[in-house]
Amino acid sequence: MANKKNNNSQIFQGGQTNRRDFLKLSAMAGMVGAACAMGLPTGSWAAQPQPKRGGVLKLGLAGSSTSDSLDPGSWSDTFTFVGFSAVYNTLAEIDVDGQAIPELAESWETSPDARIWTFKLRPGVTFHDGKTLVVEDVVASIQHHMGENSTSAAKTLLAGVVDVRARGNDQIEFELKSGNADFPYIVADYHLAIMPSQEGSINWRAGIGTGGYRLKQFEPGVRLLLERNENYWKPGRAHFDGAELIGISDGAARINALMTGQVDVINKVDLKTVDLLKRNPRLVIEETLGSQHYTFPMICNSTQFENNDVRLAMKYAIDREAMLKSVLRGYGSVGNDHPLQPTNRFLNTQLEQRQYDPDKARFHLRKAGMESLKVRLHASDAAYSGAVDASVLFKEHARKAGIDIDVVREPADGFFSNVWMKRPFTTSFFYSSLTADRMFSLGYARDAAWNETYWDNPRFNELLLQARGELNESLRQEMYNEMQALCRDDGGAIIPVFANSVAARSTRVTHSGVTAPYGELDGLRIIERWWQA
Repeated sequence: MANKKNNNSQIFQGGQTNRRDFLKLSAMAGMVGAACAMGLPTGSWAAQPQPKRGGVLKLGLAGSSTSDSLDPGSWSDTFTFVGFSAVYNTLAEIDVDGQAIPELAESWETSPDARIWTFKLRPGVTFHDGKTLVVEDVVASIQHHMGENSTSAAKTLLAGVVDVRARGNDQIEFELKSGNADFPYIVADYHLAIMPSQEGSINWRAGIGTGGYRLKQFEPGVRLLLERNENYWKPGRAHFDGAELIGISDGAARINALMTGQVDVINKVDLKTVDLLKRNPRLVIEETLGSQHYTFPMICNSTQFENNDVRLAMKYAIDREAMLKSVLRGYGSVGNDHPLQPTNRFLNTQLEQRQYDPDKARFHLRKAGMESLKVRLHASDAAYSGAVDASVLFKEHARKAGIDIDVVREPADGFFSNVWMKRPFTTSFFYSSLTADRMFSLGYARDAAWNETYWDNPRFNELLLQARGELNESLRQEMYNEMQALCRDDGGAIIPVFANSVAARSTRVTHSGVTAPYGELDGLRIIERWWQA
């Protein structure tokens, strides 16, 4: 699901800075630049593995569905995110430091009020079919997600765009309703992949991009085959001859595929098996801190959860520390019912941490006119490994508050298309976004495609727009502080924990030693950035 990822960073304001940093990073796939930025000794890079050409990367991934599509607006989980991030590029890219840097854009600049953004297109880039990338392709690719009839998950991200237009032969101009200092992060969203245009619309069914790999075969929810694009424009990337992505929803089956050598990398490792895998000298655990948060969304306009006291009762009825220990085995941190991860620069550090309190839960139930409550929780490990276990644990916690949770186990296939956002109470997750605005816009704004609780708080929506264009950092902090409090005290999302992303790889494949700190599988760019050992 959404973006459904990420650390926080300062935004580059001008094209010159972006270009300089991009060139610095490109020489060795960003390795030296990342080392300096993260405070690592650059002299140690001599001992780091160097990129090697060849081989086929095989991935066994959770997050696939038979409802997957080539339409970029529909991409909703790891399988499509990782696979299509290797086929397509976006105007901007998020590097291993969490910075927005130029990708298909060579540079950018903004007006003093951050309302007009102009991106200069990188020259000489071609699509897989040999067609040269032109500004009309970019305009059509962005417009695909805009408009009244768009069903794209990125529609809300672009809601502030009044117009996107060509300026000459090599520049694209975005006009916003109001200033947005984070705009380069928006155009780096993987949904906004640039595709060839045809009579003003993108031909997304063709599966043609500008990325490091060509699409050979796509069986939704099953398999995705890629082959290297020999004419890839980006230096120091796309080292494998090809890649194969296999959708494996079952956690035990993923581990078995890794152990038997059927695949080189798996994601969403069952945390109960991490210690076992660590003992295998042919395997390496890859961990990304706080990369996602788990949610139990309560649909606010449903009969069961329209009363906020019922929602508060549910929030007090969950033992977050127990869930961190039992479900995540310590691989994460406790949440506070708002979506900003502990490393976000706009985290409200003054907001009191909600604790497990069955008595307060009963108090809020009584305020809602109830002595007890019975609810159905539709759970599936499609949301995250251990989601069903977390739901059963929640059931045990809530019982002490007079809340009876009936855990309904749902099949993984089709969970996000048939159950999520359709049943009043489910399991879910979000990747932790780089910016506060992006996270709030994706999952909490009134009209957000992934507003999984259908929450509509007028004050929150007002603050979201104000904070987006506010250039005064202290005022922006005040607004985001209030927004986090509103999510915690009025929203429909129970957010008990932030989870570290835990993947595992065979020693047959490797990387620079520095992976992106903001999302699983090297910020979803594993196919482009890693290589054969």
